[in-house]
Amino acid sequence: MNQATTAPMNRRAAAKIINYFFMNTSELSKIARQMVAPGKGILAADESMNTVGKRFASINLENNEPNRQAFREMLLTAPGEGQYISGVILFDETIRQKTSDGRSFVEVLNSEGILPGIKVDSGIKEMAAGSVEKVTTHGLEGLGGKMAEYAAMGAKFAKWRAVITIADGTPTQANISQNAKDLAQYALVCQQAGIVPMVEPEVLLDGNHSLQKSTEVLEQTLKALFDELKNVGVAPEGTILKSSMAISGKDSGVKDAPAQVAEATIGVFKKVLPAQLAGVVFLSGGQSELQATENLNAMHQLGELPWPVSFSYARALQDGATKIWQGKKENLEAAQKVFLHRAKMNSLASEGKYTAEMEAGFNAASGGEATQD
Repeated sequence: MNQATTAPMNRRAAAKIINYFFMNTSELSKIARQMVAPGKGILAADESMNTVGKRFASINLENNEPNRQAFREMLLTAPGEGQYISGVILFDETIRQKTSDGRSFVEVLNSEGILPGIKVDSGIKEMAAGSVEKVTTHGLEGLGGKMAEYAAMGAKFAKWRAVITIADGTPTQANISQNAKDLAQYALVCQQAGIVPMVEPEVLLDGNHSLQKSTEVLEQTLKALFDELKNVGVAPEGTILKSSMAISGKDSGVKDAPAQVAEATIGVFKKVLPAQLAGVVFLSGGQSELQATENLNAMHQLGELPWPVSFSYARALQDGATKIWQGKKENLEAAQKVFLHRAKMNSLASEGKYTAEMEAGFNAASGGEATQD
């Protein structure tokens, strides 16, 4: 084949690749914007079987498949939750399950205009023998095939959680760097499969560290992450950050005022996050239900933010409803009312419209401290 023939073919091939990438990025951006639509947030219902077991233990409920299915059904069939919830992160078991009336959970979410998402990481492992850091997350091997399967099942976005621990001598730069690299590789595989990546580098609330230390580690972690995302070519307009807040450690004896948490957290974001990022959602990460709502609301008291900022809570949306539900059918309606109230409060907080007076009649149901998402 002569050179004159080859050149046009190469140009056509290049144009095809560029057009495909452009169309794919446009679709990813559209989905990502839907995830952080005004007044809406994301329910994290992707707890592992072990984590669900701990929650069931608190209400003396056996951890088996029928009970897990009923628990998810309680959360995902709450009437009208699409007013407040834009997406739900599902666990592998849940995306394959059906409701008691025979519909898949994906169908249920789609009928409410809620985007189905999926957790794809396989949990954390130690960086090295004897290390105090739970530094890296399993799941990259074979991830492309899993993404294709989940996309075929209707998943529109995915989540990968990394863990950053603050303690004496930690986190190390090696910890932060490896997590950033793994998150970036995951995000690239997501976008290649047409799925929006939610990147979650959680700086744990565990410990006695100060607000200043939390702020420093959050900035260090997010800078490393967004450097890696840029390096591998992940499109920020088709990416959602799931972030922890800058907040004093739960063993510090200090309870930061919402305004302090907001100023420290948004200050980091303005230093580090690209303007093109589709949006940010917060994990509650050990805060109580009310604390998570108050802190989110305070973010929006700082004036207009460069990105949509909302919530992706697990326990901080579910805790009160779980306590009411107790695994009993007769408690379903009451539990769903508590869940919807919590979703509504966070919806209002995501626009800076929340006040404590709005909790009247629900505080007793939502008591207790939340654990990690």
